[in-house]
Amino acid sequence: MKQKWNVSKIVFMAMLAALVCVVTLYRFPLLGSKVHLANAVCLLSGLLMGPVAGGLAAGLGSALYDALLGGYGVVECLVTFVSKFAMAWVCAKIAFAADEEAGKPVWNVVASVVGALTYVALYMCKTFVFQKFVYGYPMETVWLTMGSKLPASLINALAAMVAAPVLYTALRAALNRNGLLKKLRG
Repeated sequence: MKQKWNVSKIVFMAMLAALVCVVTLYRFPLLGSKVHLANAVCLLSGLLMGPVAGGLAAGLGSALYDALLGGYGVVECLVTFVSKFAMAWVCAKIAFAADEEAGKPVWNVVASVVGALTYVALYMCKTFVFQKFVYGYPMETVWLTMGSKLPASLINALAAMVAAPVLYTALRAALNRNGLLKKLRG
């Protein structure tokens, strides 16, 4: 899928990035982590816009939240950008591999599952690296921290795997009716 940039695409990408940031605000604590639907919007960005634009929307929205509202430093924001970008990118690559329109529901579900699990793996790697090498905690503490974050991460992933294909199917019809989907994909 060749990327072409136009005003509609850039505006929609910015809107999705803002939506990712805002949806991240609405979360609740669970088992040492936080559960939210921002990952579903990240996957939706990939399904709607393709690998690069969708990845940028997901990464920028999540990094924006971390920088402005999460209280994280530059390094954490960059790690968030890369991992959320990767989630949407992987999702879109799989969805668009089967069909130029990402219109096959089975592939969209598979893409969402693999994209969400990609993020969980990257998040666990980040947790390990920060706990062990940045903060210098002993391995027992590192494994405990990772174990406490994994259940909520998997719940977030499961919610995203279900929500993203459903939202995409609903939005795709509306965007196709007015020709906006073609503008978004270039």
